[in-house]
Amino acid sequence: MKRWLFREPPAGSPPRGLARELSISPLLLDILWRRGLDSPEELDAYLSARLPDLVPPSRWPQFPQAAEVISKALLDGKKLAVWGDYDVDGITSSTLVLDVLEAHGLEALWHVPDRRSEGYGLNIPAIEELAAQGCGILLTVDCGISDMAAVARARELGMTVVVSDHHLPPPELPPADAICNPRLGPEDDMPCPHLAGVGVAFFLMAAVNAALAPHTGRRFKMDKVLDLVALGTLADVMRLGGQNRILVRGGLDKLAEAARPGIAALKTVSGSDAAARLNAGQVVFRLAPRINAAGRMGAADTALQLLRSKDHVEALRLAQHLDALNTQRREEEERIWAAAREQAHRQLEQRQRPALVLYGGDWHPGIVGIVASRIVEEFYRPTIILCDDNNMMKGSGRSIREFDLYAGLQKTAHVLAGFGGHKLAAGVRLEPNQLERFREAFEQVVADELGEQPLTPALLLECELDFQQASDSAFLQELELMQPFGAGNAEPVFASPELTVVDRSPLGYSGDHVRLRLKDSASGITLMAKGWNMATAFPPSSVGSRIRVAYTPRLDYYRGVASIDVGIKDWQPVTD
Repeated sequence: MKRWLFREPPAGSPPRGLARELSISPLLLDILWRRGLDSPEELDAYLSARLPDLVPPSRWPQFPQAAEVISKALLDGKKLAVWGDYDVDGITSSTLVLDVLEAHGLEALWHVPDRRSEGYGLNIPAIEELAAQGCGILLTVDCGISDMAAVARARELGMTVVVSDHHLPPPELPPADAICNPRLGPEDDMPCPHLAGVGVAFFLMAAVNAALAPHTGRRFKMDKVLDLVALGTLADVMRLGGQNRILVRGGLDKLAEAARPGIAALKTVSGSDAAARLNAGQVVFRLAPRINAAGRMGAADTALQLLRSKDHVEALRLAQHLDALNTQRREEEERIWAAAREQAHRQLEQRQRPALVLYGGDWHPGIVGIVASRIVEEFYRPTIILCDDNNMMKGSGRSIREFDLYAGLQKTAHVLAGFGGHKLAAGVRLEPNQLERFREAFEQVVADELGEQPLTPALLLECELDFQQASDSAFLQELELMQPFGAGNAEPVFASPELTVVDRSPLGYSGDHVRLRLKDSASGITLMAKGWNMATAFPPSSVGSRIRVAYTPRLDYYRGVASIDVGIKDWQPVTD
Protein backbone atom coordinates (compact mmCIF):
# COMPACT_ATOMS: atom_id res chain seq x y z
CA MET A 1 0.00 0.00 0.00
CA LYS A 2 1.08 3.54 -0.75
CA ARG A 3 0.84 6.87 1.05
CA TRP A 4 -2.10 8.80 -0.36
CA LEU A 5 -1.36 12.46 -0.99
CA PHE A 6 -3.94 14.89 -2.33
CA ARG A 7 -2.94 17.68 -4.67
CA GLU A 8 -2.89 21.01 -2.88
CA PRO A 9 -4.81 23.81 -4.62
CA PRO A 10 -2.79 26.92 -5.43
CA ALA A 11 -3.43 30.14 -3.58
CA GLY A 12 -6.62 31.75 -4.77
CA SER A 13 -9.67 30.34 -6.49
CA PRO A 14 -10.51 30.23 -10.21
CA PRO A 15 -12.26 33.37 -11.45
CA ARG A 16 -16.04 33.08 -11.42
CA GLY A 17 -17.39 32.09 -14.79
CA LEU A 18 -14.06 30.65 -16.01
CA ALA A 19 -15.40 27.10 -16.35
CA ARG A 20 -18.28 28.38 -18.48
CA GLU A 21 -15.89 30.51 -20.54
CA LEU A 22 -13.73 27.44 -21.26
CA SER A 23 -16.79 25.18 -21.79
CA ILE A 24 -15.72 22.73 -19.10
CA SER A 25 -17.25 21.60 -15.81
CA PRO A 26 -16.28 23.16 -12.46
CA LEU A 27 -14.89 19.73 -11.45
CA LEU A 28 -12.49 19.57 -14.40
CA LEU A 29 -11.48 23.18 -13.79
CA ASP A 30 -10.72 22.29 -10.16
CA ILE A 31 -8.55 19.35 -11.28
CA LEU A 32 -6.57 21.50 -13.70
CA TRP A 33 -6.32 24.38 -11.22
CA ARG A 34 -4.79 22.01 -8.63
CA ARG A 35 -2.22 21.00 -11.23
CA GLY A 36 -0.90 24.53 -11.45
CA LEU A 37 -2.81 25.71 -14.53
CA ASP A 38 -3.93 28.84 -12.75
CA SER A 39 -4.51 31.37 -15.50
CA PRO A 40 -7.06 31.50 -18.34
CA GLU A 41 -4.20 31.62 -20.87
CA GLU A 42 -2.50 28.50 -19.51
CA LEU A 43 -5.78 26.61 -19.33
CA ASP A 44 -6.70 27.52 -22.90
CA ALA A 45 -3.26 26.51 -24.19
CA TYR A 46 -3.47 23.19 -22.34
CA LEU A 47 -6.97 22.33 -23.52
CA SER A 48 -6.43 23.37 -27.14
CA ALA A 49 -2.79 22.29 -27.76
CA ARG A 50 -2.96 23.41 -31.41
CA LEU A 51 -0.24 22.76 -33.99
CA PRO A 52 -0.21 26.45 -35.06
CA ASP A 53 0.96 27.21 -31.50
CA LEU A 54 4.27 25.42 -32.06
CA VAL A 55 7.18 27.81 -31.61
CA PRO A 56 8.94 28.31 -34.99
CA PRO A 57 12.55 27.08 -35.24
CA SER A 58 13.79 30.65 -35.63
CA ARG A 59 12.87 31.31 -31.99
CA TRP A 60 14.86 28.37 -30.60
CA PRO A 61 18.39 29.29 -29.51
CA GLN A 62 21.09 27.35 -31.45
CA PHE A 63 18.66 25.85 -33.99
CA PRO A 64 18.88 28.44 -36.81
CA GLN A 65 22.69 28.38 -36.74
CA ALA A 66 22.80 24.57 -36.82
CA ALA A 67 20.31 24.47 -39.68
CA GLU A 68 22.42 26.96 -41.62
CA VAL A 69 25.54 24.80 -41.15
CA ILE A 70 23.69 21.69 -42.38
CA SER A 71 21.92 23.29 -45.35
CA LYS A 72 25.07 25.07 -46.55
CA ALA A 73 27.08 21.84 -46.42
CA LEU A 74 24.33 19.96 -48.26
CA LEU A 75 24.11 22.63 -50.95
CA ASP A 76 27.90 22.44 -51.30
CA GLY A 77 27.43 18.81 -52.32
CA LYS A 78 28.47 17.09 -49.11
CA LYS A 79 26.80 13.79 -48.23
CA LEU A 80 25.13 13.61 -44.82
CA ALA A 81 25.20 10.68 -42.43
CA VAL A 82 22.79 10.61 -39.51
CA TRP A 83 23.92 8.79 -36.37
CA GLY A 84 21.13 7.88 -33.96
CA ASP A 85 20.78 5.94 -30.75
CA TYR A 86 19.40 2.38 -30.81
CA ASP A 87 16.26 3.13 -28.75
CA VAL A 88 12.87 4.36 -29.98
CA ASP A 89 13.84 8.01 -29.61
CA GLY A 90 17.03 7.55 -31.62
CA ILE A 91 15.45 5.41 -34.32
CA THR A 92 12.51 7.77 -34.84
CA SER A 93 14.94 10.71 -34.90
CA SER A 94 17.05 9.09 -37.62
CA THR A 95 13.97 8.20 -39.66
CA LEU A 96 12.71 11.78 -39.42
CA VAL A 97 16.00 13.21 -40.73
CA LEU A 98 16.07 10.74 -43.62
CA ASP A 99 12.44 11.48 -44.54
CA VAL A 100 13.08 15.22 -44.79
CA LEU A 101 16.27 14.83 -46.85
CA GLU A 102 14.63 12.31 -49.18
CA ALA A 103 11.82 14.79 -49.87
CA HIS A 104 14.49 17.21 -51.16
CA GLY A 105 16.03 14.52 -53.37
CA LEU A 106 19.10 14.14 -51.14
CA GLU A 107 20.59 10.73 -50.40
CA ALA A 108 21.99 10.15 -46.94
CA LEU A 109 23.86 7.52 -44.98
CA TRP A 110 22.78 6.33 -41.55
CA HIS A 111 24.29 4.46 -38.66
CA VAL A 112 22.63 2.95 -35.60
CA PRO A 113 25.26 1.43 -33.29
CA ASP A 114 24.95 -2.15 -32.10
CA ARG A 115 24.10 -2.05 -28.41
CA ARG A 116 26.46 -4.84 -27.36
CA SER A 117 29.47 -4.41 -29.64
CA GLU A 118 29.47 -0.59 -29.93
CA GLY A 119 27.44 0.67 -26.98
CA TYR A 120 25.78 4.05 -26.62
CA GLY A 121 27.00 7.13 -28.45
CA LEU A 122 29.63 7.74 -31.12
CA ASN A 123 32.69 5.58 -31.69
CA ILE A 124 35.76 6.27 -33.79
CA PRO A 125 35.89 3.03 -35.88
CA ALA A 126 32.35 3.56 -37.20
CA ILE A 127 33.04 7.23 -37.89
CA GLU A 128 36.10 6.24 -39.92
CA GLU A 129 33.93 3.78 -41.85
CA LEU A 130 31.40 6.53 -42.63
CA ALA A 131 34.26 8.72 -43.86
CA ALA A 132 35.32 5.90 -46.19
CA GLN A 133 31.75 5.86 -47.56
CA GLY A 134 31.98 9.55 -48.46
CA CYS A 135 30.31 11.15 -45.46
CA GLY A 136 30.95 14.90 -45.40
CA ILE A 137 28.37 15.91 -42.78
CA LEU A 138 27.83 14.01 -39.55
CA LEU A 139 24.54 14.76 -37.81
CA THR A 140 23.96 13.09 -34.46
CA VAL A 141 20.44 12.64 -33.11
CA ASP A 142 19.62 11.68 -29.52
CA CYS A 143 23.34 11.32 -28.75
CA GLY A 144 26.72 12.98 -29.17
CA ILE A 145 26.74 15.66 -26.49
CA SER A 146 29.41 13.82 -24.43
CA ASP A 147 31.49 12.36 -27.29
CA MET A 148 34.49 14.71 -27.38
CA ALA A 149 37.04 12.31 -28.89
CA ALA A 150 34.75 10.90 -31.58
CA VAL A 151 33.58 14.35 -32.70
CA ALA A 152 37.19 15.54 -32.80
CA ARG A 153 38.10 12.56 -34.99
CA ALA A 154 35.21 13.31 -37.36
CA ARG A 155 36.46 16.88 -37.71
CA GLU A 156 40.00 15.59 -38.40
CA LEU A 157 38.54 13.52 -41.23
CA GLY A 158 37.09 16.68 -42.77
CA MET A 159 33.49 16.20 -41.71
CA THR A 160 31.14 19.02 -40.81
CA VAL A 161 29.69 17.90 -37.47
CA VAL A 162 26.37 18.94 -35.97
CA VAL A 163 25.35 17.46 -32.63
CA SER A 164 21.63 17.36 -31.86
CA ASP A 165 20.87 15.84 -28.49
CA HIS A 166 18.66 16.31 -25.44
CA HIS A 167 20.77 14.71 -22.75
CA LEU A 168 22.38 16.74 -19.98
CA PRO A 169 25.49 18.44 -21.43
CA PRO A 170 28.84 17.86 -19.70
CA PRO A 171 31.01 20.80 -18.57
CA GLU A 172 33.13 20.43 -21.72
CA LEU A 173 31.24 20.33 -25.02
CA PRO A 174 32.40 18.40 -28.10
CA PRO A 175 34.20 20.42 -30.82
CA ALA A 176 31.28 20.31 -33.26
CA ASP A 177 30.52 22.94 -35.91
CA ALA A 178 27.13 23.43 -34.26
CA ILE A 179 25.22 22.01 -31.31
CA CYS A 180 21.47 21.83 -30.72
CA ASN A 181 20.46 20.88 -27.20
CA PRO A 182 17.48 22.40 -25.35
CA ARG A 183 19.29 21.81 -22.06
CA LEU A 184 22.15 24.13 -22.98
CA GLY A 185 21.78 27.47 -21.28
CA PRO A 186 19.06 28.78 -18.96
CA GLU A 187 15.72 26.92 -19.09
CA ASP A 188 13.86 30.20 -19.42
CA ASP A 189 15.55 30.82 -22.78
CA MET A 190 14.12 27.63 -24.27
CA PRO A 191 10.50 27.29 -25.42
CA CYS A 192 10.65 23.68 -24.16
CA PRO A 193 13.75 22.39 -22.33
CA HIS A 194 12.27 18.87 -22.09
CA LEU A 195 12.19 17.88 -25.76
CA ALA A 196 12.99 14.30 -26.67
CA GLY A 197 15.78 13.68 -29.15
CA VAL A 198 13.14 13.35 -31.86
CA GLY A 199 11.65 16.70 -30.80
CA VAL A 200 15.05 18.33 -31.24
CA ALA A 201 15.37 16.66 -34.65
CA PHE A 202 11.90 17.90 -35.62
CA PHE A 203 12.60 21.58 -35.00
CA LEU A 204 16.11 21.35 -36.45
CA MET A 205 14.95 19.66 -39.65
CA ALA A 206 12.02 22.07 -39.95
CA ALA A 207 14.63 24.82 -40.18
CA VAL A 208 16.74 22.79 -42.64
CA ASN A 209 13.61 22.10 -44.70
CA ALA A 210 12.87 25.83 -44.95
CA ALA A 211 16.49 26.64 -45.85
CA LEU A 212 16.65 24.02 -48.62
CA ALA A 213 13.27 24.76 -50.20
CA PRO A 214 14.32 27.80 -52.31
CA HIS A 215 17.23 25.80 -53.77
CA THR A 216 15.54 22.41 -54.36
CA GLY A 217 12.12 23.73 -55.34
CA ARG A 218 10.56 21.32 -52.83
CA ARG A 219 9.12 21.75 -49.36
CA PHE A 220 8.40 18.84 -47.06
CA LYS A 221 5.24 18.96 -44.94
CA MET A 222 6.61 18.54 -41.45
CA ASP A 223 3.31 17.29 -40.06
CA LYS A 224 3.99 14.03 -41.93
CA VAL A 225 6.62 13.08 -39.34
CA LEU A 226 4.57 13.89 -36.26
CA ASP A 227 3.85 10.16 -35.90
CA LEU A 228 7.57 9.66 -35.33
CA VAL A 229 7.74 12.59 -32.91
CA ALA A 230 4.88 11.23 -30.79
CA LEU A 231 6.33 7.72 -30.76
CA GLY A 232 9.81 8.84 -29.72
CA THR A 233 8.62 11.41 -27.19
CA LEU A 234 6.27 8.99 -25.46
CA ALA A 235 8.77 6.13 -25.45
CA ASP A 236 11.42 8.36 -23.88
CA VAL A 237 8.97 9.39 -21.12
CA MET A 238 9.34 13.12 -21.70
CA ARG A 239 7.21 15.67 -19.87
CA LEU A 240 3.96 16.17 -21.79
CA GLY A 241 3.56 19.90 -21.31
CA GLY A 242 3.90 22.87 -23.61
CA GLN A 243 5.46 22.07 -26.98
CA ASN A 244 5.63 18.33 -26.23
CA ARG A 245 1.89 18.23 -25.56
CA ILE A 246 1.19 19.87 -28.91
CA LEU A 247 3.60 17.57 -30.76
CA VAL A 248 2.27 14.38 -29.17
CA ARG A 249 -1.38 15.28 -29.57
CA GLY A 250 -0.79 16.01 -33.26
CA GLY A 251 1.33 12.88 -33.57
CA LEU A 252 -1.39 10.65 -32.12
CA ASP A 253 -3.65 11.89 -34.94
CA LYS A 254 -0.99 10.84 -37.47
CA LEU A 255 -0.53 7.46 -35.77
CA ALA A 256 -4.28 6.92 -36.11
CA GLU A 257 -4.04 7.58 -39.86
CA ALA A 258 -1.19 5.03 -40.12
CA ALA A 259 -0.13 6.42 -43.50
CA ARG A 260 3.36 5.03 -42.83
CA PRO A 261 3.37 1.30 -43.73
CA GLY A 262 5.68 0.53 -40.82
CA ILE A 263 3.28 2.07 -38.31
CA ALA A 264 0.31 0.20 -39.81
CA ALA A 265 2.27 -3.05 -39.59
CA LEU A 266 3.37 -2.38 -36.00
CA LYS A 267 -0.23 -1.76 -34.98
CA THR A 268 -1.30 -4.98 -36.68
CA VAL A 269 1.29 -7.25 -35.02
CA SER A 270 0.59 -5.66 -31.63
CA GLY A 271 -3.05 -6.70 -31.82
CA SER A 272 -4.64 -3.44 -32.97
CA ASP A 273 -6.43 -2.63 -36.17
CA ALA A 274 -4.21 -0.62 -38.53
CA ALA A 275 -6.82 2.17 -38.48
CA ALA A 276 -7.28 2.11 -34.69
CA ARG A 277 -6.76 5.26 -32.68
CA LEU A 278 -4.26 4.53 -29.91
CA ASN A 279 -3.91 6.58 -26.77
CA ALA A 280 -0.52 7.47 -25.30
CA GLY A 281 -0.45 4.45 -23.00
CA GLN A 282 -1.16 2.06 -25.86
CA VAL A 283 1.65 3.59 -27.90
CA VAL A 284 4.03 3.13 -24.96
CA PHE A 285 3.03 -0.45 -24.18
CA ARG A 286 2.24 -1.81 -27.67
CA LEU A 287 4.31 -0.05 -30.32
CA ALA A 288 7.38 1.18 -28.43
CA PRO A 289 8.46 -2.17 -26.91
CA ARG A 290 8.64 -3.80 -30.34
CA ILE A 291 10.97 -1.08 -31.63
CA ASN A 292 13.00 -1.12 -28.43
CA ALA A 293 13.28 -4.90 -28.66
CA ALA A 294 15.22 -4.46 -31.90
CA GLY A 295 17.86 -2.37 -30.15
CA ARG A 296 17.91 -4.58 -27.08
CA MET A 297 18.31 -7.77 -29.09
CA GLY A 298 20.90 -6.42 -31.55
CA ALA A 299 18.70 -5.60 -34.55
CA ALA A 300 18.13 -1.85 -34.36
CA ASP A 301 18.69 -1.57 -38.12
CA THR A 302 15.53 -3.61 -38.65
CA ALA A 303 13.44 -1.09 -36.73
CA LEU A 304 14.75 1.79 -38.83
CA GLN A 305 14.12 -0.17 -42.03
CA LEU A 306 10.56 -0.80 -40.84
CA LEU A 307 9.80 2.89 -40.26
CA ARG A 308 11.39 3.79 -43.60
CA SER A 309 9.61 1.08 -45.60
CA LYS A 310 7.28 2.19 -48.40
CA ASP A 311 5.90 -1.30 -49.04
CA HIS A 312 3.14 -2.79 -46.87
CA VAL A 313 4.19 -6.40 -47.50
CA GLU A 314 7.81 -5.71 -46.58
CA ALA A 315 6.70 -3.65 -43.56
CA LEU A 316 4.56 -6.49 -42.25
CA ARG A 317 7.46 -8.93 -42.61
CA LEU A 318 9.78 -6.60 -40.70
CA ALA A 319 7.15 -5.93 -38.02
CA GLN A 320 6.63 -9.65 -37.53
CA HIS A 321 10.38 -10.02 -37.03
CA LEU A 322 10.32 -7.28 -34.40
CA ASP A 323 7.34 -8.95 -32.76
CA ALA A 324 9.30 -12.21 -32.53
CA LEU A 325 12.27 -10.35 -31.04
CA ASN A 326 9.92 -8.76 -28.51
CA THR A 327 8.67 -12.21 -27.51
CA GLN A 328 12.28 -13.31 -26.98
CA ARG A 329 12.89 -10.14 -24.97
CA ARG A 330 9.89 -10.84 -22.73
CA GLU A 331 11.02 -14.41 -22.09
CA GLU A 332 14.54 -13.26 -21.22
CA GLU A 333 13.13 -10.48 -19.07
CA GLU A 334 11.03 -12.95 -17.05
CA ARG A 335 14.07 -15.18 -16.50
CA ILE A 336 16.21 -12.27 -15.28
CA TRP A 337 13.33 -10.83 -13.25
CA ALA A 338 12.81 -14.08 -11.35
CA ALA A 339 16.52 -14.40 -10.52
CA ALA A 340 16.93 -10.71 -9.62
CA ARG A 341 13.83 -10.72 -7.43
CA GLU A 342 15.04 -13.79 -5.55
CA GLN A 343 18.47 -12.17 -5.10
CA ALA A 344 16.84 -8.99 -3.78
CA HIS A 345 14.82 -10.97 -1.23
CA ARG A 346 17.98 -12.80 -0.08
CA GLN A 347 19.88 -9.55 0.37
CA LEU A 348 17.06 -7.98 2.37
CA GLU A 349 16.74 -11.08 4.55
CA GLN A 350 20.42 -10.72 5.47
CA ARG A 351 19.90 -7.12 6.62
CA GLN A 352 17.87 -4.04 5.88
CA ARG A 353 19.36 -2.19 2.90
CA PRO A 354 18.55 1.29 1.60
CA ALA A 355 19.50 0.29 -1.97
CA LEU A 356 19.97 -2.84 -4.06
CA VAL A 357 22.92 -3.81 -6.25
CA LEU A 358 22.15 -7.09 -8.04
CA TYR A 359 24.36 -9.13 -10.37
CA GLY A 360 23.96 -12.00 -12.80
CA GLY A 361 26.80 -12.98 -15.11
CA ASP A 362 24.55 -14.17 -17.94
CA TRP A 363 21.91 -11.47 -17.71
CA HIS A 364 21.33 -9.59 -20.96
CA PRO A 365 22.72 -6.02 -20.90
CA GLY A 366 19.87 -4.80 -23.09
CA ILE A 367 17.25 -6.02 -20.62
CA VAL A 368 18.63 -5.30 -17.15
CA GLY A 369 17.25 -1.75 -17.25
CA ILE A 370 13.68 -3.01 -17.62
CA VAL A 371 14.20 -5.42 -14.75
CA ALA A 372 15.70 -2.65 -12.60
CA SER A 373 12.48 -0.67 -13.11
CA ARG A 374 10.43 -3.65 -11.94
CA ILE A 375 12.64 -4.16 -8.89
CA VAL A 376 12.22 -0.50 -7.94
CA GLU A 377 8.46 -0.79 -8.38
CA GLU A 378 8.27 -3.76 -5.98
CA PHE A 379 10.95 -2.86 -3.41
CA TYR A 380 11.00 0.95 -3.73
CA ARG A 381 14.74 1.34 -3.42
CA PRO A 382 17.36 2.76 -5.79
CA THR A 383 18.54 -0.28 -7.74
CA ILE A 384 21.54 -1.12 -9.93
CA ILE A 385 21.50 -4.37 -11.93
CA LEU A 386 24.82 -5.61 -13.34
CA CYS A 387 25.91 -8.25 -15.82
CA ASP A 388 29.14 -9.37 -17.51
CA ASP A 389 30.23 -7.53 -20.65
CA ASN A 390 33.63 -7.98 -22.34
CA ASN A 391 35.65 -8.66 -19.16
CA MET A 392 33.86 -5.82 -17.39
CA MET A 393 30.63 -5.45 -15.47
CA LYS A 394 27.99 -3.30 -17.06
CA GLY A 395 24.63 -2.32 -15.71
CA SER A 396 21.60 -0.10 -15.54
CA GLY A 397 20.16 1.71 -12.56
CA ARG A 398 16.73 3.07 -11.73
CA SER A 399 15.78 5.26 -8.82
CA ILE A 400 12.91 6.60 -6.76
CA ARG A 401 11.79 10.20 -6.81
CA GLU A 402 13.44 10.95 -3.45
CA PHE A 403 16.96 10.07 -4.66
CA ASP A 404 19.01 11.65 -7.48
CA LEU A 405 20.72 8.62 -9.01
CA TYR A 406 23.20 10.56 -11.15
CA ALA A 407 24.32 12.68 -8.20
CA GLY A 408 24.64 9.54 -6.10
CA LEU A 409 26.82 7.81 -8.69
CA GLN A 410 29.08 10.85 -8.81
CA LYS A 411 29.92 10.09 -5.18
CA THR A 412 30.88 6.50 -6.09
CA ALA A 413 32.89 7.45 -9.18
CA HIS A 414 36.14 6.33 -7.51
CA VAL A 415 35.06 2.67 -7.83
CA LEU A 416 33.50 2.95 -11.31
CA ALA A 417 35.09 2.77 -14.75
CA GLY A 418 32.34 5.02 -16.09
CA PHE A 419 28.75 6.13 -15.63
CA GLY A 420 26.13 8.40 -17.14
CA GLY A 421 22.46 9.21 -16.89
CA HIS A 422 20.09 11.45 -14.96
CA LYS A 423 18.08 11.62 -11.74
CA LEU A 424 15.98 8.50 -12.27
CA ALA A 425 18.01 6.31 -14.64
CA ALA A 426 21.68 5.65 -15.29
CA GLY A 427 24.21 3.25 -16.74
CA VAL A 428 27.44 2.11 -15.08
CA ARG A 429 30.63 0.17 -15.90
CA LEU A 430 33.09 -1.27 -13.39
CA GLU A 431 35.87 -3.80 -12.99
CA PRO A 432 34.57 -7.16 -11.70
CA ASN A 433 36.78 -6.97 -8.62
CA GLN A 434 35.09 -3.69 -7.63
CA LEU A 435 31.59 -5.16 -7.20
CA GLU A 436 31.56 -5.37 -3.40
CA ARG A 437 33.27 -1.99 -3.00
CA PHE A 438 30.69 -0.42 -5.29
CA ARG A 439 27.80 -2.10 -3.46
CA GLU A 440 29.04 -0.84 -0.10
CA ALA A 441 29.73 2.66 -1.43
CA PHE A 442 26.39 2.95 -3.20
CA GLU A 443 24.41 1.70 -0.20
CA GLN A 444 26.23 4.18 2.02
CA VAL A 445 25.53 7.10 -0.32
CA VAL A 446 21.82 6.23 -0.38
CA ALA A 447 21.73 5.74 3.40
CA ASP A 448 23.39 9.12 3.94
CA GLU A 449 20.74 10.75 1.76
CA LEU A 450 17.59 8.84 2.75
CA GLY A 451 18.38 7.07 6.02
CA GLU A 452 18.48 3.35 6.69
CA GLN A 453 14.73 2.71 6.75
CA PRO A 454 12.94 2.00 3.45
CA LEU A 455 10.54 4.61 2.16
CA THR A 456 6.90 4.14 1.27
CA PRO A 457 5.95 5.29 -2.24
CA ALA A 458 3.39 8.06 -2.48
CA LEU A 459 0.35 8.12 -4.72
CA LEU A 460 -0.85 11.55 -5.80
CA LEU A 461 -4.64 11.92 -5.87
CA GLU A 462 -6.81 14.66 -7.34
CA CYS A 463 -9.71 14.59 -4.89
CA GLU A 464 -12.43 12.27 -3.60
CA LEU A 465 -14.85 11.14 -6.31
CA ASP A 466 -17.91 9.04 -5.56
CA PHE A 467 -19.33 6.46 -7.96
CA GLN A 468 -22.22 8.71 -8.95
CA GLN A 469 -19.73 11.19 -10.42
CA ALA A 470 -17.47 8.41 -11.72
CA SER A 471 -20.36 6.90 -13.68
CA ASP A 472 -21.26 10.21 -15.35
CA SER A 473 -20.34 9.60 -19.00
CA ALA A 474 -20.29 13.34 -19.74
CA PHE A 475 -17.62 13.85 -17.08
CA LEU A 476 -15.61 10.86 -18.31
CA GLN A 477 -15.73 12.22 -21.86
CA GLU A 478 -14.54 15.55 -20.49
CA LEU A 479 -11.53 13.87 -18.83
CA GLU A 480 -10.42 12.89 -22.34
CA LEU A 481 -9.62 16.57 -22.92
CA MET A 482 -6.62 15.99 -20.64
CA GLN A 483 -5.13 13.42 -23.02
CA PRO A 484 -2.39 12.56 -23.82
CA PHE A 485 -1.40 11.23 -20.41
CA GLY A 486 2.19 10.58 -19.45
CA ALA A 487 5.10 12.12 -17.60
CA GLY A 488 4.17 15.57 -16.28
CA ASN A 489 0.51 14.99 -17.14
CA ALA A 490 -0.56 11.91 -15.22
CA GLU A 491 -3.96 10.35 -15.71
CA PRO A 492 -6.18 11.58 -12.86
CA VAL A 493 -6.41 9.24 -9.87
CA PHE A 494 -9.29 9.71 -7.43
CA ALA A 495 -10.04 8.49 -3.93
CA SER A 496 -13.31 6.65 -3.45
CA PRO A 497 -15.62 6.91 -0.47
CA GLU A 498 -16.27 3.74 1.53
CA LEU A 499 -17.00 0.77 -0.74
CA THR A 500 -18.16 -2.80 -0.18
CA VAL A 501 -16.70 -5.72 -2.15
CA VAL A 502 -19.86 -7.35 -3.51
CA ASP A 503 -18.22 -9.95 -5.73
CA ARG A 504 -14.79 -11.11 -6.83
CA SER A 505 -13.60 -13.11 -9.84
CA PRO A 506 -10.19 -13.91 -11.37
CA LEU A 507 -9.07 -11.90 -14.40
CA GLY A 508 -6.71 -13.20 -17.09
CA TYR A 509 -4.91 -16.51 -17.52
CA SER A 510 -2.10 -16.01 -15.01
CA GLY A 511 -4.29 -15.77 -11.93
CA ASP A 512 -2.46 -12.60 -10.85
CA HIS A 513 -5.29 -10.18 -11.60
CA VAL A 514 -8.76 -9.72 -10.17
CA ARG A 515 -12.14 -8.23 -11.13
CA LEU A 516 -14.19 -6.76 -8.29
CA ARG A 517 -17.79 -5.63 -8.10
CA LEU A 518 -17.72 -2.62 -5.78
CA LYS A 519 -20.70 -0.85 -4.23
CA ASP A 520 -20.54 2.79 -3.18
CA SER A 521 -22.12 2.68 0.28
CA ALA A 522 -23.46 6.25 0.08
CA SER A 523 -24.99 6.37 -3.42
CA GLY A 524 -25.73 2.67 -3.78
CA ILE A 525 -24.11 2.64 -7.24
CA THR A 526 -22.14 -0.50 -8.14
CA LEU A 527 -19.26 -0.56 -10.64
CA MET A 528 -16.92 -3.25 -11.91
CA ALA A 529 -13.22 -2.61 -11.22
CA LYS A 530 -9.99 -4.28 -12.31
CA GLY A 531 -7.03 -4.83 -10.02
CA TRP A 532 -3.84 -5.73 -11.88
CA ASN A 533 -1.51 -7.95 -9.83
CA MET A 534 -3.97 -7.71 -6.92
CA ALA A 535 -5.35 -11.26 -6.79
CA THR A 536 -3.52 -12.04 -3.54
CA ALA A 537 -4.71 -8.77 -1.99
CA PHE A 538 -8.32 -9.71 -2.77
CA PRO A 539 -8.80 -13.45 -2.16
CA PRO A 540 -12.31 -14.96 -2.28
CA SER A 541 -12.64 -14.22 1.44
CA SER A 542 -12.47 -10.47 0.69
CA VAL A 543 -16.09 -10.47 -0.49
CA GLY A 544 -18.09 -8.43 2.01
CA SER A 545 -15.10 -6.39 3.19
CA ARG A 546 -15.18 -2.59 3.33
CA ILE A 547 -12.44 -0.70 1.52
CA ARG A 548 -11.49 2.58 -0.12
CA VAL A 549 -9.70 2.56 -3.45
CA ALA A 550 -7.52 4.96 -5.40
CA TYR A 551 -8.83 4.57 -8.92
CA THR A 552 -8.99 5.86 -12.46
CA PRO A 553 -12.40 5.88 -14.15
CA ARG A 554 -12.54 5.99 -17.92
CA LEU A 555 -14.83 5.17 -20.82
CA ASP A 556 -13.92 1.98 -22.65
CA TYR A 557 -15.25 1.23 -26.12
CA TYR A 558 -15.76 -2.26 -27.50
CA ARG A 559 -17.36 -2.62 -30.93
CA GLY A 560 -18.71 0.89 -30.59
CA VAL A 561 -20.39 0.27 -27.24
CA ALA A 562 -19.17 2.38 -24.30
CA SER A 563 -18.73 1.01 -20.80
CA ILE A 564 -17.15 2.38 -17.62
CA ASP A 565 -13.73 0.95 -16.86
CA VAL A 566 -12.44 1.40 -13.30
CA GLY A 567 -8.76 0.69 -12.72
CA ILE A 568 -7.63 0.20 -9.11
CA LYS A 569 -4.26 1.82 -8.37
CA ASP A 570 -4.20 1.15 -4.61
CA TRP A 571 -6.56 0.36 -1.75
CA GLN A 572 -7.02 0.76 1.99
CA PRO A 573 -9.14 -1.24 4.42
CA VAL A 574 -11.91 0.61 6.23
CA THR A 575 -11.77 0.10 9.97
CA ASP A 576 -14.33 1.19 12.52
